[in-house]
Amino acid sequence: MNRAAQTVVLFLLGASVLHAGATGLSLRYVKAGLRPGLVLCGAVLIAAAAATAWYAWRDRRAGGGTSGEEAHAGPRVSWLLLLPLVALILVAPPALGAHSAMRTGTALQEPLGYPPLPAGEPLRLGLADYAGRAAYDHGRTLQGRRVRLTGFVALDGAGAPYLVRMTLNCCAADARPVKVGLTGRVPPVLEPDLWLEVTGTYTSKRAADPVNGGPIPYMEVLSARPVSAPGDPYDASGL
Repeated sequence: MNRAAQTVVLFLLGASVLHAGATGLSLRYVKAGLRPGLVLCGAVLIAAAAATAWYAWRDRRAGGGTSGEEAHAGPRVSWLLLLPLVALILVAPPALGAHSAMRTGTALQEPLGYPPLPAGEPLRLGLADYAGRAAYDHGRTLQGRRVRLTGFVALDGAGAPYLVRMTLNCCAADARPVKVGLTGRVPPVLEPDLWLEVTGTYTSKRAADPVNGGPIPYMEVLSARPVSAPGDPYDASGL
């Protein structure tokens, strides 16, 4: 590719990465903590595109016309490098949901500790935090508390509902689910990938994940209501 083409590709790539990091689109791909790095990378690529354009302009002035390097264009197939950029700009893939969750074993692991929970009810907890306390601490820190969780619905082969949050260490490629079974006053009709805010209490009921045998704790549902998907659909706790 000649310098003009290099400038275009660098600028579009930088603008796409900068847009993804600045607007939150990147949360479909990577954890929130990487957003500043993406913004910086996008800015550097745009600066590189500006520098490439300036050097090309300077060389044209010095050579009195088009340089030999620019006179011979590379193969046209090199422009296919733009296709991933167009896809990134025009097609925002949905976050991983129920289909992936029910085909992947739970990522739940025993926490290193169980910090005291703050006062006030209902107590809003991360789904993975509740699941860890329920499965490995046998709900000791949850006894007598009303808890509020947010996650999306997944249904097993028998139609049993689970509240799920996908966790990740770095990016969506390594995302795995943490699942909490629902019992009690569960809404009679639930659709996969519906986001719910569920208020309930600890129950000792649990099951083994059919995929990897990991623990799936349950929650006794008192009430549930549909909510919009959060801006960051993943739990970046890095279980």
